[in-house]
Amino acid sequence: MQMNKRFVHKLNRCKTRLLLAAGWMAVAVPYAVGQESAASTIPDWQKAAGGKMEFEVASVRLNPGPHVPPNFRLSPDEAYTATGGLLMADYPLANYVDFAYKIWPTREQEQAIYEHLPKWVQTDEYEVHARAAGKNPTKDQMRLMMQALLKERFGLVVHYETQETLVLEMTLMKPGTLGPKLHRHEDGPACDVREAPAAGAELKDTDIFPPQCGSVEAKFRPNQMILMGSRDTTMELIAESFSIGRLGRQVVDATGLTGKYDFTLKWTPDSDSFRQENQSTPPDAPTADPQGATFLGAVKEQLGLKLKPGKAPLKMLVIDHVERPSEN
Repeated sequence: MQMNKRFVHKLNRCKTRLLLAAGWMAVAVPYAVGQESAASTIPDWQKAAGGKMEFEVASVRLNPGPHVPPNFRLSPDEAYTATGGLLMADYPLANYVDFAYKIWPTREQEQAIYEHLPKWVQTDEYEVHARAAGKNPTKDQMRLMMQALLKERFGLVVHYETQETLVLEMTLMKPGTLGPKLHRHEDGPACDVREAPAAGAELKDTDIFPPQCGSVEAKFRPNQMILMGSRDTTMELIAESFSIGRLGRQVVDATGLTGKYDFTLKWTPDSDSFRQENQSTPPDAPTADPQGATFLGAVKEQLGLKLKPGKAPLKMLVIDHVERPSEN
């Protein structure tokens, strides 16, 4: 099943056609606490990755032709297969920004970041071919190099603001008790074990989903049910991935759980609203089962988690300037 690329690229943003994350949303009533200095807002992952980095060579050109899949997933999760320092992708600028700054915006946050910018930022696809000086950069180091490329070629200027935001706090339904589809990674299959379910088949207990550790993946199953999951991931990333459920607020982890976890989640979205946001969904596709589990119901019953309203100070990316690049 094909979905529009902006939608698909989000969570995985990806393939199979993975449901990647649909609407990164947050109907919040945020207020800016104020722009902060660059040094005070540098995320920990950027510091750990080594700070500023640049590609050795890079080309950027507008691609009016068919979409070309990337050579690795430009997703906000940790899924990554080394490419020898090569990056090849074909996306709108907005996708590159999300990747470079490792952000997983909700739908409303995405609107706040991009709606004041020219439309081409989210629609026109640019083909990027780049090579790092080293042969084995990490995914986060590739993000840092992309930041430098966006600044040089697109004139991108950004800053962070801390906003007090309405959120949903993710906690355990029962202290110390996980749901049947959520468990510590060490209690499940190792990352080198990859036995994915056959295409179109129901997920069996013996199947492993998703095949790759570190990724958060989602895809359609029969009756437009959505199967979502991750292996060897943090509770923080699980919370962020819940924006796929279109909950109206960003979800933040308040479980207090540390370490890495595996989970799978199955639910049935509202078919009408889903079709409206995925224009490429075939009109003759089977309708969703109205008796299927809702997203919130699945989170409670399958993962043993609940989401309660709260407030939290969140650092938000703000784009100050961007321009079309010159071809090279």
